[in-house]
Amino acid sequence: MTALFIILAAIVILIIGYVSYGSWLAKQWGLDPSKKTPAVEKEDGVDYVAAKPAVLMGHHFSSIAGAGPINGPIQASVFGWLPVFLWCVFGGIFFGGLQDFGCLFASIRHDGKSLGEIISDTMGKRAKRLFLVFGLLVLILLIASFVNVVAGTFFTPEGGFGIALNPTNNQTTAMISMLFIVIAIIYGYMTNKMGVKTLPASICGIVAIIMITIVGLNIGFVMSRTAWIIFVGVYITIASLVPVWILLQPRDYLSSFLLYVMMALAVIGIFVVSFTGSSRGVSFQLPVFTGWTTSIGPLFPALFITVACGACSGFHALVSTGTTSKQLAKESDAKPIGYGSMLMESALAIVSMIAVGMVFSKYQAGDFGSPSAAFGAGIATMFGDEGTMTYNVVSALLTLAASVFALTSLDTGTRLSRFMFTELFLDDNEATWKDATGIRKVLAHPLFGTVCMVVVSCILGGLKLSAIWALFGDANQLLAGIALLAVCAWLGEVGKNNKMFFIPMVFMLCATLTSLVMTIIKKLALIGSSEAVWGDWFQLVFAVAMAVLAVILVFEGINTVKSQASNKKSAS
Repeated sequence: MTALFIILAAIVILIIGYVSYGSWLAKQWGLDPSKKTPAVEKEDGVDYVAAKPAVLMGHHFSSIAGAGPINGPIQASVFGWLPVFLWCVFGGIFFGGLQDFGCLFASIRHDGKSLGEIISDTMGKRAKRLFLVFGLLVLILLIASFVNVVAGTFFTPEGGFGIALNPTNNQTTAMISMLFIVIAIIYGYMTNKMGVKTLPASICGIVAIIMITIVGLNIGFVMSRTAWIIFVGVYITIASLVPVWILLQPRDYLSSFLLYVMMALAVIGIFVVSFTGSSRGVSFQLPVFTGWTTSIGPLFPALFITVACGACSGFHALVSTGTTSKQLAKESDAKPIGYGSMLMESALAIVSMIAVGMVFSKYQAGDFGSPSAAFGAGIATMFGDEGTMTYNVVSALLTLAASVFALTSLDTGTRLSRFMFTELFLDDNEATWKDATGIRKVLAHPLFGTVCMVVVSCILGGLKLSAIWALFGDANQLLAGIALLAVCAWLGEVGKNNKMFFIPMVFMLCATLTSLVMTIIKKLALIGSSEAVWGDWFQLVFAVAMAVLAVILVFEGINTVKSQASNKKSAS
């Protein structure tokens, strides 16, 4: 019954947080439903495209979720369920939700521009360029991590190329994921060019998902890991350059159904196992608390870095200010999409923790190749014993969902990198790359920036996931601290209440800088003992670069906030 108590408590608290704190934030900042959004004022049919709330919710939720709220909480479960529960629930309400909502609101009041432009308005041009460099480093790590995850989920160890009639889970997932791209393009054409309404198109989409799942369970696709890395690289390059209505919006919207089904299955499974699990020997095995220090390090800062997307994530800030703000049809949609999506992700994180709790002894013994595999096995175990048809079908669906979300994050992350790469080389009086001159016109070209980011990321994606995932966690959470600081400074600049940002931004900056310093010390020790490999040098260089950039940005932000307070005091 512990699992049932955990999920019910989480849902109740998150709903209370959304209704009370979310509404209070909207009132404090002055959301105006009558005010035209950038998606309406600057519609261009490529990036600025007003989307229906349900479609944009699907895009935003799928993009920010990815594999993060599955991998993070499961890895952090070694601390016990109580620390993870408290951080996911209250961190989501007062940290992550605040950041996502605040960033989305700030961006729609800046013509849908990125966090870099918001920083430029309040902290200056130098701070903007430093942030863009920092953000691109984070996106390189993100794209590399998820390229690694996707290739690892799809590849056939024996290599080869072609069709498999008795597919493995990897081959099944690969086939369904490729077919998913096809039906997303068809859905986008139906709704944007043929005028088909959202409801009938959604029904067709759901039927199509069921059909391709049946196909994938019987026919798989075979490719080597290297071939999949190349395929994913080409795919995300194209996906980031075509208009959002062709692939990004429809793919993310349809993938959100998988996410909703996955969460519904998990909740149903928790109810089932709570009342019938004892008869099958299935129970929630996760202890309440295991100690202040575990295999992944001390609770502070390890818990707050490892959980990542389940409570607060810097990548969310880039999504909110990069793609979502350019598709928001009304300001009133900012609360459910910006704040509500984060709380839904916190609920998913709790579900992930409960899932691993069902197979925790096996997880600790190393029986699963990845947290995603433990997640699928944990939920499948709630419905049937290993080896049964029910277990296999549920496990396959969950593996598919995890891979779809990883690809979704890749689509969005690559498009965001294109925006930021272009911004880095434009002057203030230049609206697009076409306005630039000389070598800057080449560097700011969308194709050039996209190809550079994808090539570097795919090369790094060929490394072991352990060589980049931990560093991505540090970078991602540090970005969250900087995003909180940036929105705090902007709100102060426009005369709105920003005091709710003080504690979250200070905490996130302290936790992540502490973790980065620990990483640097550890890598220096390995290098000093001559035990370091190439991956250790890579992590050291990235860690030092990000720490230096972050410290400079933090000082710029603190000086801005102090100056605002001083000016306000003088005026009074």
